[in-house]
Amino acid sequence: MPTPTPLTPVLSRFWDAEQPWTLQTYLDHDGYRALRTALQMPPDDVTALIKESGLRGRGGAGFPTGTKWSFIPQDTTGAGAKPHYLVINADESEPGTCKDIPLMMTTPHLLVEGAIIAAYAIRARHAFIYVRGEVVPVLRRLQAAVAEAYEAGYLGIDIGGSGFDLDLIVHAGAGAYICGEETALLDSLEGRRGQPRLRPPFPAVAGLYACPTVVNNVESIASVPPVLLGGVDWFKSMGTEKSPGFTLYSLSGHVTNPGQYEAPLGITLRELLSYAGGIRAGHELKFWTPGGSSTPLLTAEHLDVPLDYEGMASVGSMLGTKALQVFDETTCVVRAVRRWTQFYAHESCGKCTPCREGTYWLAQIYERLETGRGTAEDLDKLLDISDTILGKSFCALGDGAASPIMSSLNWFRDEYESHLGVVCPFDPYASMLATPEGVGA
Repeated sequence: MPTPTPLTPVLSRFWDAEQPWTLQTYLDHDGYRALRTALQMPPDDVTALIKESGLRGRGGAGFPTGTKWSFIPQDTTGAGAKPHYLVINADESEPGTCKDIPLMMTTPHLLVEGAIIAAYAIRARHAFIYVRGEVVPVLRRLQAAVAEAYEAGYLGIDIGGSGFDLDLIVHAGAGAYICGEETALLDSLEGRRGQPRLRPPFPAVAGLYACPTVVNNVESIASVPPVLLGGVDWFKSMGTEKSPGFTLYSLSGHVTNPGQYEAPLGITLRELLSYAGGIRAGHELKFWTPGGSSTPLLTAEHLDVPLDYEGMASVGSMLGTKALQVFDETTCVVRAVRRWTQFYAHESCGKCTPCREGTYWLAQIYERLETGRGTAEDLDKLLDISDTILGKSFCALGDGAASPIMSSLNWFRDEYESHLGVVCPFDPYASMLATPEGVGA
């Protein structure tokens, strides 16, 4: 058996230290050294370095981070120049995803330092971290880290004697999945109902308060200090040519040792499973998601596909948030996709018709399939509605709702057909759910 790709603990390198969230522990592990380096460089050079490194956004789409920064207009002194803003999307809510929350909980100063460097690079005077309001411990941990940074002079006026000023605000969201979409997040941050905006204009032109804005994911920003410290060549020594660097993979579900595994981009699920102890004892892999519930499902035949942006695209899926949910043969794929569909129907903001109406009717069809009232026509109707939503919704929520349905029907249509006219065959309590006539209640 070939040697698996070595893990690369960078963001997680001192997660097991005593009180890793404190400023002192962070300073003991090279904390704020990258900031001092950045403040000695012109802002445009910082952007160029991140661009040269090939760091890609770790929030889903994988858009190059440095390129996104470079879209911000750099004239901040001319007539009509507007202030710039940095907004960090910490509204982690994709089902199966759990990488940003442990990162913020364990090493919040890594995010704070990255935010200061990013704000310096784009010439922003104010930065915001938008966190889910439900995760109160993370909210408090971030607020404490920001307070420590202010007290130590890493935030506020004239940071490190550089003449650069920055205020960093931790903002608690109200708990809406749609606010993970960057323009809905901006609307929420401005005090309005979180709903996606029509684009163009894009946030780089008219974002927060109609000013040039960069919106980055937590892991993207937290990866900036290591890139500055290690250098471009060091960063590119990990990962693949088009997807360089390290990243956090969230491995959950029917595995022996679920958890966070920081590895180079391009590692395979087979290799990650070797670190996680494999599928739980006595069972075998049935299907898995490469990037949370909104990415098309994959099966055991895809165990050796590289977990990078190009590798996942080559098999018709997406890397997404790198939330690897693993399901064994005891799982009913129809029931799993139904639960996700119910989630998307509940979380749809209702702004556009395809998503608002489509997710509702998809949930109704799955209810029929699970309770023995489904027909063969329902399977075609699932595909028809999904096709109406995919690529035609206002934002990517519609695509996320359609992707697991279309992929699961592609790989497991026979299992869908086994649900026709009978209560879910995987349900051990099916007889208790059925009516005397044999039709699901």
